[in-house]
Amino acid sequence: MHNHSHNHADDKDSRIGWTFFLNVSFTIIEFIGGWLTNSTAIMADAVHDLGDSLSIGFAWILSRFSDKKPSDRFSYGYKRLSLFGALVNSLVLVVGSIWILLEATPRLFNPEMPMVEGMLGLALLGVTVNGYAVYKLRAGKTLNERVLTWHLLEDVLGWAAVLIVSIVLLFVELPILDPLLSICFTLFILFNVLKNLKATLLLFLQGTPDQKSHDDIEDVLTRIPEVLGVHHMHFWSLDGEKHVLTAHLELAQNYNVEKLLELKNIIAKELFHFNLSHTTIEFEFPDEVCRDNEE
Repeated sequence: MHNHSHNHADDKDSRIGWTFFLNVSFTIIEFIGGWLTNSTAIMADAVHDLGDSLSIGFAWILSRFSDKKPSDRFSYGYKRLSLFGALVNSLVLVVGSIWILLEATPRLFNPEMPMVEGMLGLALLGVTVNGYAVYKLRAGKTLNERVLTWHLLEDVLGWAAVLIVSIVLLFVELPILDPLLSICFTLFILFNVLKNLKATLLLFLQGTPDQKSHDDIEDVLTRIPEVLGVHHMHFWSLDGEKHVLTAHLELAQNYNVEKLLELKNIIAKELFHFNLSHTTIEFEFPDEVCRDNEE
């Protein structure tokens, strides 16, 4: 059984690692190809692929750390590495997107014809490479692998768009299509990046990951007859998936140990369906002064 689990983890690491090196290699080819073909559309897709390469790299690192047990120094484990990866990835994509917009916008007013044959060849290679990466990753069952598969599917669609534009340019001299396509790519990337950056910063600042779940948890706890009130409730997330809850519960009276054990079981059952990774509940008895002063 242990060997089976170990092999499964190795397969997962192998799939993500293989996809990372494939994507990085192809991203380098894209930047060189975009420069040689004078295509801002290919450069824009190269920036997109650079972001995906960073995502895959951090996902690979996270997958290797995910089975490592928490330590005294990292008591919650290493799940927040994925947030750090998302933050770095977002910042790189924002800088890259601004650079592409600065390059592509002037070409709208003075369009230059790209080297169409090279553009077509790179587009065919892009569809093939990213399509094969999707094929390799689709066997994975982890959330990381599923998210990365969707990223790579976006790349396939992006290269399909480049392929269509390059075929059109073979027959019609419309050089403005290249900067138009690159600006569309870049604005799409920026829209998603800024949305993800906002969500990532919220989690970094330990904001509530889901307000409805927060309110539902508070409601569940206050509906327990033995509980008079809830305060110092903190509901936050390690990485957007693994959530943490701490709370102080004011008890209606001084219960004995057996009643407190029964109450702990009731609370555990009520919170079970919220799928919390870490839960810390503190009981406060009547007239007891909370040691954590309210701000």
